[in-house]
Amino acid sequence: LLGFGFQITFVTNGNGFYDMFPGITLHPLTLSLAFRFPFIRDLLLAMGICDVSRDSCQHILENMGPGHSIAIIIGGAAEALDAHPGYSRLKLKHRRGFIRIALKSGADLVPVYCFGENDVYKQASNPPGSWLRNFQTRFMKITTFVPPLFHGRGVFNYSFGLLPYRKPLHVVVGKPIRVDKIENPTEEEVAKLHEVYITSLQELFARYKNEYGSSDTEEISLL
Repeated sequence: LLGFGFQITFVTNGNGFYDMFPGITLHPLTLSLAFRFPFIRDLLLAMGICDVSRDSCQHILENMGPGHSIAIIIGGAAEALDAHPGYSRLKLKHRRGFIRIALKSGADLVPVYCFGENDVYKQASNPPGSWLRNFQTRFMKITTFVPPLFHGRGVFNYSFGLLPYRKPLHVVVGKPIRVDKIENPTEEEVAKLHEVYITSLQELFARYKNEYGSSDTEEISLL
């Protein structure tokens, strides 16, 4: 729901990412909407967070020099609607914009997955076709932001509140996928690299599932 693994790893360096991967200057990316609010925009920029627009991505990868990389939650806001404990549903099947940017920039792709991310909060039931999902989808189309209904634990209770449940988060990083620069990639070239990325992510999940996944965790399902 809130991308804690992403924030801890790439924004705050809470798990020592930069020590394990020296020489990388990472730019976490977030919704363009966040930069429209005073003070919040300045805070985000101070932390090195940038706009997730195509122009922003290409500027970082093509103009800021070697070592500068970007980190994106590919599923974005839409993926949050399917973030329920015990499930691993990724909004990835039709997301190819990042593939095209990687090809145009010649930037390698690195799959990353966070185990336990969907267990820190419980979200209200919102299956596709329900009135709640329909409302959330319409709201997202207008604002690019999703209003999920969720709860965690309280300060003095473990049943209801806004604090996250005490669940471990494990962020795993896969092998880089070599990408050759192509100025004008074809749809076939984009589709081929997209399939390679999906396969690599599925293999990463399978490799660490028994070690870090919960017993309820199903295989990754792509939406």
